Parts: sequence; C-alpha cells; structure tokens
Amino acid sequence: MTALSYPLEWGKRTYVMGIINVTPDSFSGDGLLRRQDMLPLALEQARRFVAAGADILDIGGESTRPGAAEVGEEEELERVVPVIGALVGEDLGAILSVDTYKANVAQSTLDAGAHWINDVWGLRADPRMAEVAARSAAPVVLMHNRSKPGNAKLQARLGGRYEGIEYVDLIADVSRELMESVAIAREAGVKDENIILDPGIGFGKSVSQNLELLNRLDEIRALGFPVLLGPSRKSFIGYTLDLPPDQRAEGTAAAVAVGIARGADIIRVHDVEMMARVARMTDAIVRYKA
Repeated sequence: MTALSYPLEWGKRTYVMGIINVTPDSFSGDGLLRRQDMLPLALEQARRFVAAGADILDIGGESTRPGAAEVGEEEELERVVPVIGALVGEDLGAILSVDTYKANVAQSTLDAGAHWINDVWGLRADPRMAEVAARSAAPVVLMHNRSKPGNAKLQARLGGRYEGIEYVDLIADVSRELMESVAIAREAGVKDENIILDPGIGFGKSVSQNLELLNRLDEIRALGFPVLLGPSRKSFIGYTLDLPPDQRAEGTAAAVAVGIARGADIIRVHDVEMMARVARMTDAIVRYKA
C-alpha cells in the first residue's frame, strides 16, 4: 500500500492516528522499548489499534516529552526501522507514519515502507527534511513548536509542562509560524495536497495557552490545510484536572470532541478504541447532514 492508494477525504469524517512509542521514556508510560519482546508487542498493539478503528499508525523512536533526552540518529533508526518493516509485512491496511525530525531517519523509514512523515519541528530542525518529503512525495505533518528545555517545569506526579513562553498574539503567532513551515515545504517542492498542519498542543505552550489554542482551532483550520490534533494524555489535561497520565482519558475525550467540533481532521491518540468512538459520535453531531 502507498499513501496515494489510501486517499483521505477531508471534512467527511475524522481520521484516527494511533500512537506506537518505541521508546523507554514516553510521558504516558506506554513506551515499548523497556520490554525485550518489543517487536511482537508493537505488532500486537498495531493490530489492536487497527481493529479498534485506527486509520494511521504513528511510530516514534524518540520521546518528545518536556525534558526528554535527545536520541542519536543511529539509535532512533535501530528502534523504528524494524517496526516499520514488520508492519509493512503485516499489511494491516493502515497508513504508516514516522514521528521524526531527522531527515535520514525519515528517508530510511520511507525506504522501509512508511507512508507519511510527522515532523514535530515543522521542517525547521533538519534542513534536509523538506527535500526528503518533496522527493518522496510523502504527506508531511508540520507541527508548531516553541519548546525550550529551560521553559520545561517537571513535576513527579503530573509530568512536564511549559511556562514562560511568550506570544504577542497566540493564534496569530502560531498561524504565522506554521505558514513559515509551509513556505519551507513549498520551496522544496512539497505539494499543498501533501501538507497537514498540527498546532502543537503541549509543545512550548503553557496550560492556558493550550486550552485557548484548542478552543480556537478553527482559526488554524482556516489556513486552508487539514489539521492534526494531538491532545492525548498531555499535561495541560493533567494540570487542569490534577490527574496523572494514566487517568486522563476523560480529559482527552473532551479535548478530542471540542477539537473535532473546531475543525480537526485527524486525532492522534493513545487510547484508540475509546477515542475512535468519541470521534464517531462527535462526527455524527457536527458533520451531520440531513
């Protein structure tokens, strides 16, 4: 299967992206790398996600939680390429996305059979990433990100959050910086039809800024590109409800429902079965046509 053989009809329904963390230190506690039987566990998780309604599987080999240690290119490749290869062999009928900001990792995983690139730095971290996306004609998710280690505040029970991130105008600033990533993509030859925007919930934004961004997601959708929303289990939910990551399902469901109502096209989630149901119900309400 190629990405082009799986066209997505934006606006018709919400698509579900299931998160497969091939890491030892995911903030949500679901990283598979701590287990010796990581590969069969990843395959089992992928099968379960697809059966539960996942359209896309997002495979990542580096944690992006606040305060996480950077992973070297070779180590990231060792983590994700075998999983991508095994998933291609399974032929589950889902789009395979690689969550990376490194061009060599993106290229290697595309060569192994991945279909999409999900870049949390919006083509800004690696100057070759845009070229890889253009040359492969792979859809690419461009995420907004102002994360800085110095602004990350860590708390044992609730996890990391960002403080002191200054925006002149939150939505205007996020929109402008997303469009700067779009300009990088276009200059390299990436077609508009292959661009998806992610406002970067949880990345370089305070709790209140995340809440505002979610509530005003329609203004990001108005930029004219499909929008991916990733609120799943994130710390803005934890700090709002005073709950650790493993107790944030209801908060995630609320964020997903509001996000869809505000125009999200894709939701990126850990709890696929539950959130796929939330998406279907929300779609029935907000996308209803008599």
